[in-house]
Amino acid sequence: MSQAIRPITLPLPYRIGSVNCYLVQGTGGYVLVDTGASNKRSELEREMDNAGCGPGDLKLIVLTHGDFDHTGNAAYLRQKYGAPLAMHRDDAGMAEKGDIFWNRKKGNVIFSKVAAVLFRFSQSRRFSPDVYLEDGQVLTQYGWDATVVHIPGHSRGSIGIFTAGGDFFCGDLIENDKKPKLNSIMDDPIAAGASVDRMAVLGIVTVYPGHGSPFLMEAFLKNRR
Repeated sequence: MSQAIRPITLPLPYRIGSVNCYLVQGTGGYVLVDTGASNKRSELEREMDNAGCGPGDLKLIVLTHGDFDHTGNAAYLRQKYGAPLAMHRDDAGMAEKGDIFWNRKKGNVIFSKVAAVLFRFSQSRRFSPDVYLEDGQVLTQYGWDATVVHIPGHSRGSIGIFTAGGDFFCGDLIENDKKPKLNSIMDDPIAAGASVDRMAVLGIVTVYPGHGSPFLMEAFLKNRR
């Protein structure tokens, strides 16, 4: 069955760009992939309302990784819509402790300190997942014919979602700023390369990134070669 995908693009705080959420209409309800940052919560709610997704209609909230711009509204949406929060166990501590560097290598010390101040989760935005997603897990029980794919690189617990129709939600592994490429912020470049190699053999048609417009997987692989 065809499952409609509604991209929702939200501005980030401090004018540092935008982030994508995706509302998918499945069988008997909706699934939301990522939740944006909390600064534009009302815009996200309006988009969901316009799509016909109200409390009780949202069956699952999938978080591709633990960064603030993807999980900022998760706790709030769980309370309002009654939907469970699902993410990989390896990134769960980021949401629980409000620290995007919880499981990451330290990298640039100055950036780490600045980001910890600007992007730290307040207590009200912290949460523990209701569902721990693992590689190969199917989501049909939530009305979505899709499978979880573990794609570490941007973070240790980053996941993608591969649908039966050939769509792939890649979180922040790949971004599309002018052209699709590996995200400029990468915790483990070697793991990221292995994750892309794995994506290359799945039969993906269209990729839906966390930042930038959807793109054809074939075009990305051609540019990569």
